[in-house]
Amino acid sequence: MSVTGLAHELIPAVNFGDRVGVADPDILLLHYTGVPTAEIAIELLTSGEREVSCHYLVHQDGGIVHMVDEDKRAWHAGKSSWEGSGDVNSRSIGIEICNPGHGDDYHDFPDPQIEAVIALSKDIVERHAIQTRHVLAHSDVAPGRKIDPGEKFPWARLAEAGVGLWVAPAAIADGPVLEEGACGAAVDSLQRNLAAFGYGVDVTGDYDIETTTVVRAFQLHFRPQLCDGRADVSTVATLNALLAHRSA
Repeated sequence: MSVTGLAHELIPAVNFGDRVGVADPDILLLHYTGVPTAEIAIELLTSGEREVSCHYLVHQDGGIVHMVDEDKRAWHAGKSSWEGSGDVNSRSIGIEICNPGHGDDYHDFPDPQIEAVIALSKDIVERHAIQTRHVLAHSDVAPGRKIDPGEKFPWARLAEAGVGLWVAPAAIADGPVLEEGACGAAVDSLQRNLAAFGYGVDVTGDYDIETTTVVRAFQLHFRPQLCDGRADVSTVATLNALLAHRSA
């Protein structure tokens, strides 16, 4: 293993294995580190005592660390699913982005860091022919269990550079709202559309805790202005627009 591509430094992780059932990854998964410092993140991601790892880490100043070769299965997604597949690790390349995460110091991602994430992501998606709809957040594939990289992550900026699927979120406005306890055809349609997009949600027609959790995960990525797990007119319209754009 050696420093390759855009990486500035090699710090090998010990936790990885062979990909299972796939010849090439088709998902790019973005995370934040969620710990106070990069040093702590690197220790966690490279320690044999912790069953975690990633392919790349991006420092706040834009420095890129290579940890696991792309042809290997890093352990970054954990218990997760997308489009009905439960082994997201085998399907994905994982990038950890240094940010303390939700808490007292969750802050905007610095410009040099995002510029590095864009450059690295573009290189990955082009080499592996990863579709825009498969550039995902950790929160997308593990709703509720994970909320990173969170509502401050600039997905629109990545999409402008050709990385990821994005439409401008519909404006938040008064109108009907689906929330926990609702049931019927409108809930059934919402759940079907979320599942069609890739989220792991059961289509029951009942707006239960699982649906609330998945809607919040969708909002964290695609409608970050308000992430409350309630499917207001803005959330529903944004999801419909994304499905239409994806199919165009």
